Amino acid sequence: MRLKDKVAQIFSLAGITINGNSPSDIKVHDERFYRRILSNGSLGLGESYMESWWDVPNLDQFFEKFLGARLHRRVKPTLYLILLVIYSTLFNQQNKKRAFIVGEKHYDIGNDLYSLMLDKRLTYTCGYWPRASTLDEAQEHKLDLICRKLGLKEGDHVLDIGCGWGSFAKYAAEKYRVKVTGITISKEQAILAEELCKGLPIDIQVRDYRDIEGKFDHIVSVGMFEHVGYKNYREYMEVAERHLKDDGLFLLHTVGGYDTTHIPDPWIDKYIFPNGMLPSIPQIGSAIENLFVMEDWHNFGPDYDKTLMAWHKNFNNNWDKLKGKYDERFHRMWNYYLLMFAGSFRARYNHLWQIVLSKNGVKGGYTSVR
Repeated sequence: MRLKDKVAQIFSLAGITINGNSPSDIKVHDERFYRRILSNGSLGLGESYMESWWDVPNLDQFFEKFLGARLHRRVKPTLYLILLVIYSTLFNQQNKKRAFIVGEKHYDIGNDLYSLMLDKRLTYTCGYWPRASTLDEAQEHKLDLICRKLGLKEGDHVLDIGCGWGSFAKYAAEKYRVKVTGITISKEQAILAEELCKGLPIDIQVRDYRDIEGKFDHIVSVGMFEHVGYKNYREYMEVAERHLKDDGLFLLHTVGGYDTTHIPDPWIDKYIFPNGMLPSIPQIGSAIENLFVMEDWHNFGPDYDKTLMAWHKNFNNNWDKLKGKYDERFHRMWNYYLLMFAGSFRARYNHLWQIVLSKNGVKGGYTSVR
């Protein structure tokens, strides 16, 4: 069978036609595309898009179909993927020496990019859309949802693991009059966060979560656990348990995977989030066993589809302001990243979980907040 026919057969399982007329059908510009994706899988698919070997009218719809059909289960693993499995098994890709790589490669690439793409508070995580009509509203509602789930009260000291540009810290300090210690592995995030949070009882620190000091009334981790890695899930939870006061709550906000994996996606690992990995329900369950009581598990993954599409719109609406610094290859790469993830949440392949944990169980039971 010709390479083109093999690829066409695989795509047909998801209702995708090569050179078809649907918004989700791909247009192939370079015949090398077929060998590239059969040899390199997701890495080849993403790189060939970055190099303009193929296009599709709506990338998000393409990935909704592609991931919705779970095609990865129907394709034999590539040599690259096999080697990645071996490497991931033998080595801890998210150890302390490597913890700052994602900060340097992703979060430090330019505050200008994120300022133009995100909401006014620079919140780089899923918004909460049930009663929101704009990105700004969705992010405000998400931040308030976290505060209400934790039951914050004036004077509390909250630890924010992976504080980003300080959006949660600033919101919680302003609206709930709490003190916040935020840690990040991005130097650029820390510089801007300190500026944005000036005058508030907020301490921004550049450090790895394994170097945290002190005890806190509550702990939040918003969009950080995806960078921890399966070899470190248990240690991460032990750190949180150790630094949380006995009557405090720990809210874990993380993207979660449809199935359990021990390797990152090759394209995402190389170009977007080095050493990133999505946890599964069993992995989180194992990590918290005998450490925490699971009080509440809230899945609002479809809201991330809306959030990513809003980021995509902002990014492209502001591309003229960015293209002097970022080239067209980056433009295609970033669109691929945003729309691939949007499609993954729409297909219910990826999820967004907010999990509320306590050390000893909330007396009388925890009342879920939505």
